[in-house]
Amino acid sequence: MTAELQHTLAKSAGFSGTSLHTGEKVTLKLQPAPVDHGIKFKRKDLADEPTIDANVANLKTVERATTIGEGAVRVHTVEHVLSALSAMGVDNAIIEMDANEPPIGDGSAAPYVEVIKKAGTAAQEAPRRFFDVREPIHVESKSGSLLVLLPDDKFRVSCTQAGPNNRFTQFFSAEISPALYEREIAPARTFVYYEEVAPLMEKNLIKGGSLENAIVVRGDAVLSKEPLRFADEFARHKILDIIGDIALIGPRIRGHIIAVKPGHAANADLARAIVKQHAKITALSVPRTFPPGEGGLDINQVMEILPHRFPFLMVDRILGFEGETKCTGMKTVTVNEPYFAGHFPGHPVMPGVLQIEAMAQVASILLMKLAKSASRIGYFMSADEVKFRKPVFPGDTLFIHAELIKARSNRLAKARCSCVVNDAVVSEGDLMFTFLDK
Repeated sequence: MTAELQHTLAKSAGFSGTSLHTGEKVTLKLQPAPVDHGIKFKRKDLADEPTIDANVANLKTVERATTIGEGAVRVHTVEHVLSALSAMGVDNAIIEMDANEPPIGDGSAAPYVEVIKKAGTAAQEAPRRFFDVREPIHVESKSGSLLVLLPDDKFRVSCTQAGPNNRFTQFFSAEISPALYEREIAPARTFVYYEEVAPLMEKNLIKGGSLENAIVVRGDAVLSKEPLRFADEFARHKILDIIGDIALIGPRIRGHIIAVKPGHAANADLARAIVKQHAKITALSVPRTFPPGEGGLDINQVMEILPHRFPFLMVDRILGFEGETKCTGMKTVTVNEPYFAGHFPGHPVMPGVLQIEAMAQVASILLMKLAKSASRIGYFMSADEVKFRKPVFPGDTLFIHAELIKARSNRLAKARCSCVVNDAVVSEGDLMFTFLDK
């Protein structure tokens, strides 16, 4: 099973321009960063060049843009560059700036995609971190925003955008991948409704705003230097913003965000709710590491990994691992097993279904060792080609073999398994199972 690896930039690259809200000239440069570094902003214009982690804990304000800060240091309007880095598959990077706000470019994320492509990306020797959505999370705002996060095996965003009096109602939905993002989402530009311009200017915002880098909607008219790039450009830009704001949670999401009239404040509320849920799940599952090498595991180590307990723990010991794909366990079958009281009185035989369970438990240990995490549980999905060749009696010692034959992502796996007594196969089968966090 091949885990998705973290990525950083292959080299540094950048560009210069005007910032949207402050109107200042700014040069931005993206730099590579080590494993588990995450995304950090570095203020090159300040003494000691302080850095700010791009995470939810540092969220400050969400007035028409997302601002993060630590102490007195701030970085404004981070959503476009974060959106591009996240969607283009960059996990670790330093964003150097000589002002407090990135360049707005043409109001889209396309300039950032170009910089990332210019720098290139490089895989790193560590698996990506994911948040697998297991139950719905939703947030609502008084302004009418509604965001729901649902379970999904990919990252998808669906957005319905509507302006004042439901003008320019649009819908767009997509599974987010680097290729789709670059083509369908990154070029979508920021927009503003004419009636909101004066209040924003009164708040000393959008000083760098112009028809060069934003679309202005006045009544039913669209004011822009060029025509709309997409008929649903507003909905697409809202998805761009959602990706950037949600990137502040850290781990990548496997889930489906459904958004109705989203905004930065609602996006931030969803990000906080995700972090809260993630913390709750993490607290319930203390990660355990496997002993290095191919040696075995004693019963105490087995019980640290498997959640099963008497009378359903079907593995007494793991004898050893062979490479990344094979594992052998054992179980001593005694007459004291609780199932012998009824299966069958006077002729005790180990139930075949419990032999399958023993195979599944050994296969689960193999997969968790491969994933380098014991904080998950394997669940049966199917059992194929199952055969019971000989009965198993009290006094027998089961040697349980599992070999990984198929894996998809780090959630689905298929293992060929067998139980052996005195060098003879007594049962066998191909088991398919999925893994979920405990």
